[in-house]
Amino acid sequence: MRAVIQRTFRSVLSVDGEVKGEIKSGLTVFLAVCRGDTEEQADYFARKLVRLRVFRDENGKMNRSILDAGGEILLVSQFSLAGKLGRGHGNRPDFGGAEDPDRAKELYERVIAKVREEGVTVATGVFGAHMFIEQEQDGPLSFVFEC
Repeated sequence: MRAVIQRTFRSVLSVDGEVKGEIKSGLTVFLAVCRGDTEEQADYFARKLVRLRVFRDENGKMNRSILDAGGEILLVSQFSLAGKLGRGHGNRPDFGGAEDPDRAKELYERVIAKVREEGVTVATGVFGAHMFIEQEQDGPLSFVFEC
């Protein structure tokens, strides 16, 4: 799994002009399920995500998790994060590292369920759809995570 995790003040996801997911404050997470990823990796990612200490405490230090801060997560499936660029790949991204769509959707939904089990509100996009995402980043603060 590969993810880009961004701390945001607000994120709104729309498909065909209709809002499908929205959070006021928390994390916007773009998640790629890579070929060969497992249920164990999905579970690990969900646990790590809700405990990631990227929110400020009373001293301005990043010591609080989304559980501590009471924020929400917008979790967006983004297969293109599994793509490769660079030497030996020409000028067109190689998406061969992305998991089969049916399997990817299964693991994406597993992450959503596990995060919700932790008590965090999760808004989502529409798997496989062309989505428009509007967000106000906090920082900006972004992390790349792989497991």
